[in-house]
Amino acid sequence: MKKQLSQVLPFFENQFISGNKDVEISSLVFDSRDVKPGSLFFALPGTHTTGNKFIPQAVANGAAAVVFEGQFEDFEKYPEVSFVKVPSARFAMGPLSEHFYDNPSGKLVVIGVTGTEGKSSTVSFLWQLLKLSGIKAGFISTVQYSLGDDAIDNPQHQTTPEAPIVQRQLYEMLQNGCTYAVVESSSHGLSEKTNRLGNVLFDCGIFMNVTLEHLEFHGTYEQYKSDKANLFRALDKHDHKKIIGGKEITVPSLGIVNAEDKAAEYFAECTTHDVYAFATKECSVPAKVKSTYRCSSIVSDAKGISFDLTFDSKTISVKSPLPGAFNSYNLTATLIAISKLTGKPVEELAKLLEAFTPVKGRMTVIDQGQPFEVIVDYAHTPSSFQTIFPPIRNRCKGKMICVFGSGGERDTKKRPLQGALAAEYCDIVILADEDPRGEEPMALLEDIAKGAREKGKVDGKDLLLIPPRPEAIRKAFSLAAKDDIVLLLGKSHENSIIYKDYVMKYDEIEEAKKALGEL
Repeated sequence: MKKQLSQVLPFFENQFISGNKDVEISSLVFDSRDVKPGSLFFALPGTHTTGNKFIPQAVANGAAAVVFEGQFEDFEKYPEVSFVKVPSARFAMGPLSEHFYDNPSGKLVVIGVTGTEGKSSTVSFLWQLLKLSGIKAGFISTVQYSLGDDAIDNPQHQTTPEAPIVQRQLYEMLQNGCTYAVVESSSHGLSEKTNRLGNVLFDCGIFMNVTLEHLEFHGTYEQYKSDKANLFRALDKHDHKKIIGGKEITVPSLGIVNAEDKAAEYFAECTTHDVYAFATKECSVPAKVKSTYRCSSIVSDAKGISFDLTFDSKTISVKSPLPGAFNSYNLTATLIAISKLTGKPVEELAKLLEAFTPVKGRMTVIDQGQPFEVIVDYAHTPSSFQTIFPPIRNRCKGKMICVFGSGGERDTKKRPLQGALAAEYCDIVILADEDPRGEEPMALLEDIAKGAREKGKVDGKDLLLIPPRPEAIRKAFSLAAKDDIVLLLGKSHENSIIYKDYVMKYDEIEEAKKALGEL
């Protein structure tokens, strides 16, 4: 795709500094190393530096235009380059990307999923159900993504990509014949600080939960909650008249909330559109909710899940080969969304859930013939621990052994809470590297260990600190016996461990299989 700079600058005309407004742009780039001839380069501010320092490199690589903020006075050195100064280069990427790719979300039915936990699984389930219903769709998530064909592993640790990537992927979905798109909507992506999703026209917003997380970015729980709720506010920013498959239609916009979460009412009040709720137990429901879908008689084991779903004065049975009782939430939200958007009956859609495939690294069972059970999951917060530990503890006939860590340069308050919960439910707690980043690995693990020690765990006995993760996994397997369950938590689908000075390639599932093969 190619556009003239003037075609993508409707909101920034007055900030044009120098050069040719009609210069041809062939790509949008925010890393100077990726710049090619014809690129528009966004000089983004960083934590430790400024993107303006990389403008000379971008120009040398062929940048035709530069969008920047702050101070940069060397325009005369680059007369062949067009410069645009904006209040925030990162925020500007949203509207500029939307215009460059011809507003792709205006031609797709777009579903957004937000929450501290459950986003990736629910996004995958929505995509799978659309496909099984005969609807071509794409999706963007932490674990994988699809532009309309088979799902591809996501090589990044970033849940919601930067705006140019989001808009490009939506455009490619459209070019591949998709009529629906499902977008995992992180709090970072929904925040006005990044504006990664600010120019996406959402039609359906799904709220899974909101717990203590990412306060190093948002500052407070209230701001974290508010940033997530931007997904529901986005439903009121357009009229939902879209060109879908070449025909103009009005998409039936709606919000879906987890009634059990204390923030459900807050989210429901952030939109004027209809809101539906789901729950697995008796709880108060926001007054605005039009209808509530309730799960009961939930049965879950390593082979899958089954439950009864009651809604609109009827009850149906739901089955799916997805382990984890918590998937009752994810599956119910999925059924509500697809039923309301497509008009297909829930009863008809529920039958298709039996053909679902699990999400990589989400309660993934690894069976190499060993006498104990091994489960890999992404759980890495106190609330996710509280979700997965109790049901596993209830069915565990032997010892529960867990291996996990915590992300460096991220919210530190959760670390002792992680340790305390693991100690409460697990017989042996082994702490290992997750992504230490710039922190000293052992010092980081000590923060977690404090919570475990307060719950009675003893160093060298049932509390072990082993930073090298492959070594920690092998130690866990060496301690496991018949009927035990070993939980490998926090890395899941990710393909590396980030240290201060290097990034180590790493695959938790493959490492576990390798370690089991050495027994």
